[in-house]
Amino acid sequence: MINNNYSVLMSVYSKENPNYFKASMESMINQTLLPEEIAIVKDGPLTKELEEIIQYYKINYPRIITIIPLKENVGLGNALNEGLIKCRNELVCRMDTDDISLKHRCEIQVNEFLKDESLDILGSNIDEFHEIPEEVISSRIVPTDHKDIVKFSRRRNPFNHPTVMFKKSSVLKHGGYGNFRRNQDLDLFVRMLDNGCKGKNIDESLLLFRANNNNIKRRKSWEKCSSYIYMIYTFWRRGHSSLFDLLIVTASQLIIFISPSWVLKWISSKFLRQDSKEGI
Repeated sequence: MINNNYSVLMSVYSKENPNYFKASMESMINQTLLPEEIAIVKDGPLTKELEEIIQYYKINYPRIITIIPLKENVGLGNALNEGLIKCRNELVCRMDTDDISLKHRCEIQVNEFLKDESLDILGSNIDEFHEIPEEVISSRIVPTDHKDIVKFSRRRNPFNHPTVMFKKSSVLKHGGYGNFRRNQDLDLFVRMLDNGCKGKNIDESLLLFRANNNNIKRRKSWEKCSSYIYMIYTFWRRGHSSLFDLLIVTASQLIIFISPSWVLKWISSKFLRQDSKEGI
């Protein structure tokens, strides 16, 4: 039975920016519908600054903060699995340590689950910024209804991972996050969709996503391009994606890898993002 209580699930590791982490925490503490729990997975030993931030919130919000310490760094997917098991609510809100949730994000999402108890995964669009949250540079728009989400997932991630709220039982039933270094969320979402879970996205931005030029460099790395091709290959082997989908993704990733950064920026702004100048 769904109710208003929800947990926030975050994973922190040593290379996080303390200022970004604090801003992210503040955005969750100040939700219009307050979380019943914020579960923080410490993915291995942390810096003194990060430990101090966690202790500050533990002292000031002792009933809300749950800390799950891990002895060594195990990676995002495994860390989230450990935290998810410990979450005490059925509804779990994912949050990254460098993004900022809008104040009404969780209230809107919880209300959607209350209206439709068959829902398993719920996300939203995101607004992207560099350093100043108020200065939005672009938005990532995702499909809203279930059929379009399934179709979209054959080539691209149909959910903005930091925006999702999902049912704990549904995620655990389908194996949680897989043992992939990258795209663990896409693998999980596709497994859930293929096994009858219902997905939806809210047609508005509920989160401010911190973007920078390093994002472009990471997307151009062969490790990232090849891992994405392999992910879609596994979808093709399972019958989720078609051979044509696999060929399109393979070609696009090769173009990303060999193209200069300015070409990739143009492709992203032209086809993958909606520019803020267009009325966002």
